[in-house]
Amino acid sequence: MSRRAGRTWRSADALRASINVSDEHSGPADAIPNSATSLDPSDWSALRAEAHRMVDDMIDHIAQVRERPVWQEIPDDVRARFGEALPRDAMPLAAVYDDFTRHIAPYATGNVHPGFMGWVHGGGTPVGMLAEMLAAGLNANCGGRNHIGIEVERQIVRWMRELFGFPETASGVFVTGSSMANFMALLVARSAALGPQVREGGLAGEPLTAYASAAAHGCVVQAADLAGLGRGALRRIPFDAAHRIDIAALRRRIAEDRAAGFRPFLVTGSAGTVDTGAIDDLAALAQLCRDEGLWFHIDGAYGSLGMLSPQIAPKLNGLSEADSIALDFHKWGQVNYDAGFLLVRDGEQHRATFAAPAAYLRRETRGLAGGSPWPCDFGPDLSRGFRALKTWFTLKTYGAERMGAMIAETCAIARHLEARVQREPQLELLTPVTLNIVCFRFRAPSGIDSDALTAEIVADIHESGIAAPSLTTIDGHLAIRAAIVNHRTTRADVDRMVDAVLHFGAARAS
Repeated sequence: MSRRAGRTWRSADALRASINVSDEHSGPADAIPNSATSLDPSDWSALRAEAHRMVDDMIDHIAQVRERPVWQEIPDDVRARFGEALPRDAMPLAAVYDDFTRHIAPYATGNVHPGFMGWVHGGGTPVGMLAEMLAAGLNANCGGRNHIGIEVERQIVRWMRELFGFPETASGVFVTGSSMANFMALLVARSAALGPQVREGGLAGEPLTAYASAAAHGCVVQAADLAGLGRGALRRIPFDAAHRIDIAALRRRIAEDRAAGFRPFLVTGSAGTVDTGAIDDLAALAQLCRDEGLWFHIDGAYGSLGMLSPQIAPKLNGLSEADSIALDFHKWGQVNYDAGFLLVRDGEQHRATFAAPAAYLRRETRGLAGGSPWPCDFGPDLSRGFRALKTWFTLKTYGAERMGAMIAETCAIARHLEARVQREPQLELLTPVTLNIVCFRFRAPSGIDSDALTAEIVADIHESGIAAPSLTTIDGHLAIRAAIVNHRTTRADVDRMVDAVLHFGAARAS
């Protein structure tokens, strides 16, 4: 600390002391919160003991996860409890916590469990859980202003620039998840295409068209809807046998749309499709967008963090050429929910799309109102939690190398599952395995509806508590979809899941 800064600090201390002493309008009693209206405890020691019990219990909840079923149905009497009226009277914290342990904790999604393979959900970590508690204690609104929460988020932005090879002028912002990030990227691309006047005058009949694979996530379609373009403005381009967007078909559709008077402006590539984990030819898409003058966005919800792994990164060639990338730290990054992120190459275009000056958000050069630009200048949220802290804790605690090794291992386990499926004559592999998603089915005997059988098998496995795969449709057929995302999942876990498929499949088909 400089001598001047030290004098300023001591002067502030003296000023606060003098204000406290000279205040004639209040006495010592005014410094004590009203016990009838303050929400702080009357006995901090009792709260501390209860808090320690909660932390110990949740650490045990994670440490002993294999002793529980992956998922279990909520009993009718438990569901009925959540129809109760708004509570009017206070309850002891211990009683509320008891309600949680008996009626909430046992019936969670199950993605902490290594047998959870149905959707692309990260398993979270104890470190992330503790970081979330610390963030809640600080209770920081990270929409803006001059405080350390903003600096932590800016550090994550710098780390993501480094990871993805983006320039120092690139911007980034935490959001709920990639659904929001993909929507925001479309808005940035729309503003880049039409200019700043679109924020005042709207689309004004502009015939904009965007493009993505037919295998792209549904939120990409929803983004066109929410942005006012209409779902039909997103052209769904066919994909090839490897479930990658057909580049030639994309070029033809862009040319057809231009000839018909439409205005193409955006192409969204997938780095890990939702159904199969396929990766579009990102380098070819980047070249196409340069040729056509289009914004190149990548939905990298989970696959983009494969850049942390030397084994996976080559599959993502072309990622660093994107204009924007959407990703979720709460998927392959294992950050506790939720922690989505948007990275934009042109930080000024990003800011120009969302910044909304207002008198009560006036920026200053000093004090708490300093530190501009603020995160709220890069997205629609003014009230924002401290999502960056649990991400910061996760990356600092485990490091990029260990995170990359974990990601590579999930893909190795998926290849183990692929090989197991191919060895079993009663099972059929339905798609190539690119990353960590395996789609297969039980071969239905003649006369039995394959789709109905597949749905019953998956429901049986869920209810058994052994595993939690999901369903998807591949080439018109219902498939069992196993996504190996949780860092706790082992080869033995996927073997148990396959054994369950064989067991319930044989029982249903007999």
